Formats: sequence, structure tokens, C-alpha cells
Amino acid sequence: MDRIEAMRTLVSVVHEGSFTRAAERLAMSPQLVSKYVAQLEEHLGVRLLNRTTRRIHLTEAGERYVQQAQQILSDIDDMESQAGDLQAQARGLLRIAAPVSFASLHLAEPLVLFQRENPEVGIDLQLNDRKVDIIDEGFDVALRIGQLKDSSLVARKLTEIRLAYCASPEYLKKYGEPTSVAELPQHRFLHYSYMEDEQLRQAGIQRGNQFSCNNGEVLNNAAIAGAGIVMQPTFISGAALADGRLVEILKQEAPEPIALYAVYAHRTLLSSKVRAFIDSLSDYFSGVPSWDTN
Repeated sequence: MDRIEAMRTLVSVVHEGSFTRAAERLAMSPQLVSKYVAQLEEHLGVRLLNRTTRRIHLTEAGERYVQQAQQILSDIDDMESQAGDLQAQARGLLRIAAPVSFASLHLAEPLVLFQRENPEVGIDLQLNDRKVDIIDEGFDVALRIGQLKDSSLVARKLTEIRLAYCASPEYLKKYGEPTSVAELPQHRFLHYSYMEDEQLRQAGIQRGNQFSCNNGEVLNNAAIAGAGIVMQPTFISGAALADGRLVEILKQEAPEPIALYAVYAHRTLLSSKVRAFIDSLSDYFSGVPSWDTN
């Protein structure tokens, strides 16, 4: 049994969700896929998958094995990339995790440009505002926004992101414009569900009696509709600020800027596809961000 090939087969079965789709991806027969998995289980002396007529489920041992197998396979790919011509020519599937609003508003163009420059790289982009576990969930790189906490991951800053308090002209005409952050509790405040409690406390805002949402674009549209005051990254509010649908207020007390980071697992050998992607994004987002130049 080729243990590496069996390992790749098992990981493909898990990612694809079935033996048949894994066989198509690996260009082999479903029978051979099943044989590889069975041989691996026999070699390890433990069941890795529970199979039903409709689905497959990892056992507890299978979950642990697949997590480590993904890391091993990725390291093997990295070593081959360093040793051969893959280092000069990025190729393979690049799995990216990114925040929903930022990706939908600003990521399509740089991804298209990246693929034009690196036609051998496929992209699997997954959007989620939670902080994914890069290693356990099999991502090559994640884009994150905010102030990063200490971690074992490597982070590269791509661009600075400005935060702004905003409201519609109609709201300000009806309820008045606050002159300081201390007056915000007297207003309707629209806040991001994942906002840190400390940020809310600094603004004098309490959870529970305000409009909250886990999507910034919804909050932005609610502010445009006159629902209240919102603190937004300008990559979301920039267009509405530029055309007057929103007005920036409390400029003298604007929050500290945050940043967009590319985050990846620390490895001695960084694959060419990840390095090329991060370099491409860094070039694209260099200078003043486009959303702040309208």
C-alpha cells in the first residue's frame, strides 16, 4: 500500500463527501478509492469512516487522523514545490477563507487578476465572518480584519482600514447630530454582532436594546434608511459617504484604524501558491485603499 496515496485518497473522500466524487477528483475508480481507505484502516487497525447509504461520517479517530494528514500532505506539497519548478510556477488548489462583506465588495477583482497571473492555481473561496481554524479546516490562507491577537499563525498586513461613525442626513435632521461619543447612548446605535464588548463600552452602548447584526452591509443599508448611527469600516460605508447617502460624524473621535491581514500557518517552507497570492494582494491593496479615494 502506498501510504501517501491512501492518505490523499482519504482526505479527498472527506472533502468531497463521497467515494464517487473523490474518485472523479482523483481520476480513479470508486472501487480503488474504497480499497485505499479500507487498506489504510486495516493498516492502522481502527475505523476512520462510518458509511451510510447517503453520507459518510468521520469517527473520532478519523477526525484526528485527517487533521494531521492534511498537514502532512501540505508539507509534502511544499517540499516538492521548493525542490522543483513549482517554486517558479504557482499551481494547485488554493483554499481561502475571507470575511463576507469585504470579499463580496472588494475581493473579486484582485482574485481575477491573481488567476490571470497564475493560471495554474485554482481558487476555493469560502466566506464566513467567524475565525476559521486554518489548519483543522484545511485552509491555505485566511483574510482577517481587526486587531489580531497573539497566535501561532503568521500574519501579513495588507492595508489599513479606517472606521467611521455614520448616519443618514434624514436621521441627523430628525434627531440631531451628536457632538461627542458620550452622546451616542441617546441615539439609536446599529452595531456589528461580533464587535468587542470593550468597543461598545467605550461608546457607552449596551447590548440588548439596540439594532445588532452579524453583517455589515445590512447595518450600512439600515443606516442609509435612517435607522440610526453606525460605526462602519469605510470599505463598506465608503460609497454611501461619497454620494451623500451617509454623513460621517464625530470625526474628532473616530476609532483607531484596524487592518486587513493575510494569515497562514507558520511553516519553514511556504508554498509558491500561498506566497504568490499574498504578494499579489499586497500589491493590489498598497497605498490608499480605493474605497477611501472616492
